[in-house]
Amino acid sequence: MRIFALSARSGWRRVALAGLVLLALIAALVWAGARWSLAQANAAADAAARQTARTHIALLSSELQKFRLLPLVLGEYPDMAATLGDHSEAARGRLDRTLEQLAQRTDAAAIYVVDASGTTRAASNWNSPASFVGQNYGFRPYFRDAMAKGASEFFALGTVSGRPGLYLARRVDRDGRALGVVVVKVEFDGVEAAWTRNTGMTFAVDAHGVILVTSVPDWRFRAIRPIDAATLADLHRTLQFGSAPPAPAPLALDGSRALVGGKLRYRVAAVPAPLGGGRLYHLSPLDPPLAAARSQALLLGLGVLLVVAVVAGLLIRSAETRRIQTAARARLEEEVARRTAELSDANARLVIESEERIEADRRYREAREELAQANRLASLGQITAGVAHEINQPVAAIRTFAENGATLIDRATPDTARVNLARIVDLTARSGMITGELRAFARRRAGAAGTALLGSVVDGVLLLLGERARGVVRVDIDDRLRATPLFGDRTRLEQVVINLVQNAIEAVEGRRGGSVRLTAEVAGEAVELKVADNGPGLDPAIAATLFTPFASGKPEGLGLGLAIARDIAREFGGDIVHLPGESGATFVARLKTA
Repeated sequence: MRIFALSARSGWRRVALAGLVLLALIAALVWAGARWSLAQANAAADAAARQTARTHIALLSSELQKFRLLPLVLGEYPDMAATLGDHSEAARGRLDRTLEQLAQRTDAAAIYVVDASGTTRAASNWNSPASFVGQNYGFRPYFRDAMAKGASEFFALGTVSGRPGLYLARRVDRDGRALGVVVVKVEFDGVEAAWTRNTGMTFAVDAHGVILVTSVPDWRFRAIRPIDAATLADLHRTLQFGSAPPAPAPLALDGSRALVGGKLRYRVAAVPAPLGGGRLYHLSPLDPPLAAARSQALLLGLGVLLVVAVVAGLLIRSAETRRIQTAARARLEEEVARRTAELSDANARLVIESEERIEADRRYREAREELAQANRLASLGQITAGVAHEINQPVAAIRTFAENGATLIDRATPDTARVNLARIVDLTARSGMITGELRAFARRRAGAAGTALLGSVVDGVLLLLGERARGVVRVDIDDRLRATPLFGDRTRLEQVVINLVQNAIEAVEGRRGGSVRLTAEVAGEAVELKVADNGPGLDPAIAATLFTPFASGKPEGLGLGLAIARDIAREFGGDIVHLPGESGATFVARLKTA
């Protein structure tokens, strides 16, 4: 009994020790889970912020690229010189209507022409009560800078309309004389509305840290950092942001972290913005990914605890079984010793009482000893077999449970869990195989030089055109040519090819068996990409003015697509030509190889 009590106390001590170890493991898991959850949430929020920032800067850059060419093209318009240089009223009337039509087609907020004295001569809003005609903008920095340097961009609050926007100004020259400035005002309501459809907050600031374009209207013209007195005085003089100085924005930026309103936590991604040395910021909320990461950590921790509990239970059960077997073996040995002592006492009394029967007693004792020996051997065999059975069964179970426990522990490693969880989260980002390319579009920097493979340019075009190209456009370009590097920025090269392919698709729309075919061949230090369709072909009257700005054969066409595409191709050392044919239309884009 004493051995049993000692064994019981030892078993309870083991249970207590196992409990302490389990509590320590739980505490360690809680600490590790908290750190892992925060790291996972930061990583997820950072990735979301970077991706959204790239998408939003691509949208902003695309919008600006559409309008930055307008002042350049308008400067060559014949009525421009007649209005500014000759003060022709007829030319001014025609120019008013042309600017009005262009503003409607391009969604520009306003397009107007200012003479050398700063007075507006023609405007797209010429027939509205808030017309710019007759207004003097000589004090505006964009007018002064354009007259001095040839071009200027200036984000400010409109003095007449009271609406903020970006003013794109370009000087109009004739025979070495500056006649005035053509100005395109761009408002970003559509860009801001698109930004608001994403989680978090996006805003673009200028070089002084003043918020210009934002998904949070209350933050417009607020500053994310202090502005020096000289800059504030200049802003007040030019009325860039109205008469009041920019107030501080209700957020605190600290590297990749941000605090909004003093309590909401965000992760920050910043990329350069094409707004006079500014930057675009996107704030992605931290709380949703943190809650998701904590849930994942909780599930993972519960899984680990379950495995540990199973293994601990198996070990405790094994230890308890061994303790019970040891106690039973001790009780059996005590009983055998007691019975043997009693038998020896009886034999001694028989020897004393039966001296006359010594021989018989001797034989009796011999027989008795032989019987006792046989009995002991038999008992010992039974005990040994039972003990062996009782030991082998739990040992086999222990081995099986240990192997299963090791397998469960292997499957519950954090690395394996991360891989499985990462595969599930990676499917929501695919909302938009169409935006996959908008994005690549986000990296595109207008006017940037570089190289791009012919195959990547064609693939990007097909992905952008999507369903329109499927079943209509056929690409017959071998892998060797697809791997040819082209000189130029991929975004702008795609713009060239998209223009040609899109025109071809529109030419065959509604025609039975309509198709567009893309082929390519090497021509010296260039690749000639041919886009051919089996549409109705080009009107000979239009073919002569294909690349002339504002000349279009489409009722709703602006007439700038081919002109811009050819200018881009020539900028990178190439060209675009039209090949006359009996049927359909064929254009060849000559693209210089890198």
